[in-house]
Amino acid sequence: MASLLRQETEEAPKVVERLLKENEAEVRSLAAFLRRRPPALVLTAARGSSDFAALYAKYLLEARLFWPVLSLAPSVLTLYRARPKVPYPSLLLAYSQSGESPDVVEAVAAYRAQGVLTLALVNREGSPLAQAAEVVLPLHAGEERSVAASKSFLAMLAATAHLLAHLLEEPRLRHALPALPEALFRALEGEGELAYLEDAEGLSVLGRGFAYPVALEAALKLKEVAALQAEGYSAAEFLHGPQALLQQGFPVLALVQGDETLEATLKTLEALRAKGAHLLVLSPVLEALDLAHTPLPVPAASEPELTPLLLAQAFYPKAEALARARGLDPDRPRHLSKVTRTR
Repeated sequence: MASLLRQETEEAPKVVERLLKENEAEVRSLAAFLRRRPPALVLTAARGSSDFAALYAKYLLEARLFWPVLSLAPSVLTLYRARPKVPYPSLLLAYSQSGESPDVVEAVAAYRAQGVLTLALVNREGSPLAQAAEVVLPLHAGEERSVAASKSFLAMLAATAHLLAHLLEEPRLRHALPALPEALFRALEGEGELAYLEDAEGLSVLGRGFAYPVALEAALKLKEVAALQAEGYSAAEFLHGPQALLQQGFPVLALVQGDETLEATLKTLEALRAKGAHLLVLSPVLEALDLAHTPLPVPAASEPELTPLLLAQAFYPKAEALARARGLDPDRPRHLSKVTRTR
């Protein structure tokens, strides 16, 4: 019987299709408002996988709109009881599947009281987070029963890309979005497995630019479902110390996309291979796959901003299969529950 994680990963294309349809009017309206009054600063608030979706938003908004984006440290508000001042106008993006974590809810409420426009991208529309925010973009993912998130994370990325598409003046991303659900379906059938990691104790997971948040998500999933000490890094940051871990055969999973980051990433992979790393490369780019000991090809997205969704979608079934190969139940990660509440 397929695990919940596998089932919900397979539901993701329909979730994204529904999200793009149901949120279109609200996204158009919100984008029109933000184009008239662009924020001087964008804040993000999230925990876990949702925080990696927020990091994806940072890369998109900074690289394509030149809007500065700052991730909030919730404990500054909830434990230190401080309220850092922000310029006016500002925008706060809060990401959550459950909408239940008190620290994220408190951050939204605190900054809304300061006049910040607060937007919740949340799966549970009746949640405390949805009630605290001024604007809500539902994820339309339905109930997510797997402890390890998949379809809700992909919905967060899709909702972010949807908003960016309407904020950009050129229509290329808007034109690309209708084909995204089909591309996600094709990504499920990606070739290659993570068999090299069946007996591994740890690995590094690398990404650069738009792919970096998904590298962090992949590392978290390998911890959660496969009990692997997987550490996610920027492919650039890995060179500033962590590469000292490398020895012959040390596994490095690299998520690579064909955008402005490609040339630098290829040079990094060449150097890591020369130092003995075993490269597992998840990518639509042939030059990157040619460097791999374990190539993991992914269908190409029509626009680079959408490649991270295909990388994540292709990765989830491989992580699920690896967990089973390591004798673990991917639906029962140790010490974890579906909803985590922190202050």
